[in-house]
Amino acid sequence: MTLNYRAKKDISLRTNEQITASEVRVISSNGKQLGIISIREALYHAEDEGFDLVEVSPDANPPVCKIIDYGKLKYKEQKSKKEAKKKQKTIEVKEIKMRPGIDKHDYKVKIKALSKFISGGNKVKVSLRFRGREMEHQNLGMELLKKLTEEVSEYAKIETPPKAEGRQIMMVLAPQLNKQ
Repeated sequence: MTLNYRAKKDISLRTNEQITASEVRVISSNGKQLGIISIREALYHAEDEGFDLVEVSPDANPPVCKIIDYGKLKYKEQKSKKEAKKKQKTIEVKEIKMRPGIDKHDYKVKIKALSKFISGGNKVKVSLRFRGREMEHQNLGMELLKKLTEEVSEYAKIETPPKAEGRQIMMVLAPQLNKQ
């Protein structure tokens, strides 16, 4: 069985009696090196200080162990993971649907919604749907999309150019990175 990268990363550190090496390099709780000593002596030092012996570098020869509070270490690790997750921004793809014969006011409302989505850091999928005989006038739809891109060009860029798919034309707009 092979482990993928994520599975390897999730394997927890070995502590106290889980450490299999006979000799280890030990660092005390105050950061002072105690040198290379037997695992039994290292466990004795850890117990004497009231902390755990944690294997921080199992690949080294001999493995490096540190005398620290394992519970506190796991807590700090969880807290930093949670912080990193908070700072992460998820980009959603919002959709705006239009028709080729859209009224001026409705068009302005759609532009306002589009600018709100883009300013929020989201991508916007603009879909222009044709019904019945409107299919014969796809050039009107392309002109509408061209007008739309010109109006939003100062804060949005075209990520996917207008493309006809069946009875609709779609394009994707993304926020511009170099806002001035």
